[in-house]
Amino acid sequence: MADQTKNDNTPGIFELNNGSLQVKISNYGATITSLSVPDKNGKLADVVLGFDSVDPYVNGLAPYFGCIVGRVANRIKEGKFSLNGVDYTLPINNGPNSLHGGNKGFDKKTWEVAGHKKDGDKPFITFKYHSADGEEGCYPGAVTVTATYTLTSATTMRLDMEAVPENKDTPISLAQHTYWNLSGHDSGNILDHRIQIWGSHITPVDQHSVPTGELLPVKGTPFDFTEEKRIGERIGEVGIGYDHNYVLDCADQEKDGLKHAAKLRDGESSRVLDLWTDAPGVQFYTGNYVDGVVGKGNAVYGKHAGVCLETQGFPNAINQKSFPCVVVKAGEKYKHTMLFEFSA
Repeated sequence: MADQTKNDNTPGIFELNNGSLQVKISNYGATITSLSVPDKNGKLADVVLGFDSVDPYVNGLAPYFGCIVGRVANRIKEGKFSLNGVDYTLPINNGPNSLHGGNKGFDKKTWEVAGHKKDGDKPFITFKYHSADGEEGCYPGAVTVTATYTLTSATTMRLDMEAVPENKDTPISLAQHTYWNLSGHDSGNILDHRIQIWGSHITPVDQHSVPTGELLPVKGTPFDFTEEKRIGERIGEVGIGYDHNYVLDCADQEKDGLKHAAKLRDGESSRVLDLWTDAPGVQFYTGNYVDGVVGKGNAVYGKHAGVCLETQGFPNAINQKSFPCVVVKAGEKYKHTMLFEFSA
């Protein structure tokens, strides 16, 4: 199929299909709405939480299902930061904090479709978004953002995110917020999934889920997934569930210049997701706040119905000088790549 572009700014859903992986992605929030992968017997199942049409996303019913979040992913403490001697105040939308870019972050914008090849060799779709100076009443400088999803092999999807501030330095930290359930999106909770995370430290949080600035070794704690174990094994010891940033180790395993972040495994179907990234952290989130969302095929998603693995800059890094810097200087380029590798 010839390359397609769609610039009429209407939310829609587009397909990528290489004969093995089938992915549906919306230009609203650059959102993965469906991703079907084979199990050990070759049986396809859709392994992401979401909706059948674009309308529920547009109507605000999705708790960040499948989208790209920004301009700054995760939490900024009290919605405040200072940059180059100027104080900025963001909308508060998560307790006392600003979360995932504010009230109308990148997940709630219709992106331009800058290129699309539906099938054949290496199908892809490229989305483009122009974030204005002062977006959300605050963020400094205009930023041009692109996100390209590519099926690079029969078993692999790659996401390349880039952002260039045009005229002012600005914080940028994008994250991909898909909720995974490798048994199938409609198969109940993920507590029996097994996970390994290549992170020997977390950034511990205060009562409002904002990192304190410390790094805490996971060894001997319920946060230790340095060796594969059941997600539900000690989840009862961490409040309502996991919602924590793991500091990714300088991995001994690399692929395409990316480090191994996590391996998620479902015993029943034998589906495995290996996640690779060049980001410094990954938010491990077990869908603690999902509560009776009616999704695809009238499936009802309850607590822990999916697990998010959001590779990212550290939460509140703009206010923590010891964390890796998330400020991108005017004219320089932010880059963030993720590789989703499926097997069974």
